Amino acid sequence: MSNSAIPRDFVKNVLNNGVGRYVCQLKRITFRFCKAHGSSVHMRDFIENHLLDFTRQNPGVVCYLQPRRHRPPSIVAEFLNGRREVMEMNGKKVDEICQWSEWMRTRSGVEIVSLMKAQHTDNPSTQGIWHPFMFRDTELGSMEFPNEKLSRLTQTGLTATDIILEHNSVEGSGVDG
Repeated sequence: MSNSAIPRDFVKNVLNNGVGRYVCQLKRITFRFCKAHGSSVHMRDFIENHLLDFTRQNPGVVCYLQPRRHRPPSIVAEFLNGRREVMEMNGKKVDEICQWSEWMRTRSGVEIVSLMKAQHTDNPSTQGIWHPFMFRDTELGSMEFPNEKLSRLTQTGLTATDIILEHNSVEGSGVDG
């Protein structure tokens, strides 16, 4: 596979999920299996012994069972963003089917791709990324704390009290301003 064929994109996520409350992004999950074929024996065991636990723990996820004749077992997950993923379960044991079901439940539905950058913005800034030490003196990085020089009060102009006292002294001297 050439490098240009690998899907690449920027970081994406479901916006504001978890602000207020968490919304599970898995809308429905379909367990497809054959009633008679040997490749579906673990899927049938999962359905008989573990599916009720899964549905009780996840009441917001709709679960469907779809028997299909002479077809390998699979899981179809449909997400709130409209994406649909099919995962073949041929040869998977019951505990693996449980793990894959849980993995589908915790997914956001965003396609898994190779990331182009760790961060992305639609409105890039020419200033770069701001951080708290952006306009600070570089000597701060090598200082020992607590520092006597930084602990002193530095006054950069008149305080509000000084301005009021100065104003009152001007009014009291009888000079018109």
